[in-house]
Amino acid sequence: MEINFVLNGRPVTAAVRPDTLLIDLVRQKGCLSVKRGCETSNCGLCTVLLDGAPVLSCSVLAARADGHRVDTLEGLQEEARPFAEFIADQGAEQCGFCNPGFVMNTIALLRENPDPTDDDIRAFLAGNLCRCSGYEGQLRGIRAFLNSRKGGEGRE
Repeated sequence: MEINFVLNGRPVTAAVRPDTLLIDLVRQKGCLSVKRGCETSNCGLCTVLLDGAPVLSCSVLAARADGHRVDTLEGLQEEARPFAEFIADQGAEQCGFCNPGFVMNTIALLRENPDPTDDDIRAFLAGNLCRCSGYEGQLRGIRAFLNSRKGGEGRE
């Protein structure tokens, strides 16, 4: 079947099989930030934004993207860079494998709630698996970024 969608701001036409997963399609289109981690919808490494909402692309058929917009980290670099640097400053990217999922979910969170509490951040990022850290570094990085936007202290 043929589908048409917008990937990172570019119109895309793709021939897909009915069982093609969105993760496989976006990776075929060069979006390698979208990673396969668990294949059970439990790790968040495959998070993309579908019409602005975070979805696990390993659990979405590519055909569902027909007529919609899909954004990956490759298309959101400018929006991601400011707070990703704060996360790195907190030592929260030891191996870096989980970072794209954290960043994608943080973008979605901040679009939905520009001033989240720590509990809001923890709840929104709960589906992201990180095997290296205790998640506090990511929380500290996001909090430092939010504080810097308010004119408070940013980096420690």
